[in-house]
Amino acid sequence: MSDFSFYFGLGWEHIMSWDAMDHLLFIAVLAAIYIIHDWKQVLILVTAFTLGHSLTLALSVLDIIRFSQAWVEFLIPCTIVITAISNLFQKKFTPRSIRINYFLALFFGLIHGMGFANTIRFMLAQDQSIGWGLFGFNVGLEAGQIVVVTVLLLLTEVIVNPIKINRREWVIFLSAAIFSLSLQMALSRLPF
Repeated sequence: MSDFSFYFGLGWEHIMSWDAMDHLLFIAVLAAIYIIHDWKQVLILVTAFTLGHSLTLALSVLDIIRFSQAWVEFLIPCTIVITAISNLFQKKFTPRSIRINYFLALFFGLIHGMGFANTIRFMLAQDQSIGWGLFGFNVGLEAGQIVVVTVLLLLTEVIVNPIKINRREWVIFLSAAIFSLSLQMALSRLPF
């Protein structure tokens, strides 16, 4: 159980640390188009991201795949930029129109999983229980992401309803802000 606790803490810190700004920005931009009423969809979305993240992390830890860290660090903010652009083109927020976010969460989760793979690979390689460690890490990651999206959904609820800001304008504001931060991050990480 102590292995689980240790890796749970690692997963939690992976999302809740300011060093994980790219992860926080990605979760925020994924959830930017939702309101508190959509909490079930957001939970599925966050879980899709965790699944993609977990798959790549497991494949990397087992040394089945390996990617250049410089390219991974560049591609991570690119995923945020693409998701922000997708949000900017959303005109209606119906379940059908925002279904693309599930694909973005799962596919881009694969890329984000490579970002932490080198760090955790060495820790898990020394452990006897790779599966238990990965499980603990992913549960911690999922718990942290749920806290982040809950705070964002509550903030959106306060801004969209009592203050009467148009939902589309809020999505544009939030997505544009995240876009600019992520673009700057991507440009500073160019691998060539």
